[in-house]
Amino acid sequence: MKKSEALLEMIRTGQTMTNHQKLNLIVQLSIPSILAQITSVMMFFIDQAMVGRISVEAAAACGLVESSTWLCGSMTSAASMGFSVQVAHFIGANDFEKAREVFRHGLLCTLLFSVLIGISGLCIAGRLPYWLGGGADIAGDATIYFSVFMLVMPFFQLSNLSGAMLKCSGNMRIPSMMSIAMCVMDVVFNFIFIFIFHLGVLGVALGTGLAMVIGGSVLAYYAIFRSESLALVSRMRQRMSRFMWNGQYIRNALKISIPMAAQSILMSGAQIVSTMIVAPLGNIAIAANTFAITAESLCYMPGYGLGEAATTLIGQSMGAGRGDLCRSFARMTVFSGMLVMALMGAVMYLFAPELMALMTPVQEIVDLGASVLRIEAFAEPMFAASIVCYSAFVGAGDTLRPAIMNLCSMWLVRLTLAAWLAKDYGLQGVWTAMAIELTFRGCIFLWRMFRGKWMKGI
Repeated sequence: MKKSEALLEMIRTGQTMTNHQKLNLIVQLSIPSILAQITSVMMFFIDQAMVGRISVEAAAACGLVESSTWLCGSMTSAASMGFSVQVAHFIGANDFEKAREVFRHGLLCTLLFSVLIGISGLCIAGRLPYWLGGGADIAGDATIYFSVFMLVMPFFQLSNLSGAMLKCSGNMRIPSMMSIAMCVMDVVFNFIFIFIFHLGVLGVALGTGLAMVIGGSVLAYYAIFRSESLALVSRMRQRMSRFMWNGQYIRNALKISIPMAAQSILMSGAQIVSTMIVAPLGNIAIAANTFAITAESLCYMPGYGLGEAATTLIGQSMGAGRGDLCRSFARMTVFSGMLVMALMGAVMYLFAPELMALMTPVQEIVDLGASVLRIEAFAEPMFAASIVCYSAFVGAGDTLRPAIMNLCSMWLVRLTLAAWLAKDYGLQGVWTAMAIELTFRGCIFLWRMFRGKWMKGI
């Protein structure tokens, strides 16, 4: 038995864990996820650099609809978490059969959901760039990019669900390895379609879409056929005839997912509003904003990696009825995330111009992007607090109040300040508003974590 599996077994069997064992487990679960997150961003970084070599208009076209693709992607993530959190609870309680039943329900429900999202997205693809404030010079490419993303949405959902299920079962290695492989495929395919076949923005979309199709299929194969905790097909002949639709799993999933989906819609809507605030500042500002967001994600990906570990550990601790471990794992993962992202923020501040120059040769974009990255660097530790705290709350099944906290912070603080500051300070004003809001958000999430009311039922 691998060391991480042995430590997870200690949670499920009620054994006492030392701080050293807890930290060891956090590190073993989070490092593969952190490496996958960083690699993903690095490959996306290269992806953006390829787009930047096409033209400023191509970069602006992809950047214009990027927040809309995030919206659709975050909705699929919310749907996946509604089922995967239940799986973590059942595995923590040593009830693997119910964990498989939830997985089976999740596959059916999320597939239907992703098809509906894809169809809806295709219906609005032609008008979306204009709604976002883009001009006719970039609208055609923006529509192409968004349409291809919508066509592969079922595979994106399949990848999301299968990865989330494996992670909540304690298997971080396979999803992390596949995430890295998808990123490598994305870069290779993009290079082929952009620079060999000269397809421009269509090539970017096709490369990314093909990587999603392959990656989603492989992850689903592993979860359905190979996972010791989740595999369905090895038991299909005995179990399929007795499969019964269980409405309680759906109700539990909706209880977890609806606040997350509503948050995703409104948070991504806020990102879209933020894009609309940036769009009148011109194509240079749009491109600088897009590239700076990509560069900044190098800092916060470690936070999301630790957050995934927190969701798994707290989910299984909740299922095992271990309130002591819930509190301990929450604090240890949160403060680890704050430390790592503080260090990453310092690196981003020092090397902001170099990071921007890797993505575009246009000096005006480099200078503007570097200036906003240095503003954001100071907010990274508190951003980490909000990311990991939220992930811990999700593991406990507590999603409604954290969603409200995120929404109030984003809409009442960030967007209000951004609209006000953009008038006089341009893109720097927008990012100053972002830094202030992220610091505020981190404070309120830490306050909720220490109050402890998120551990319902223990």
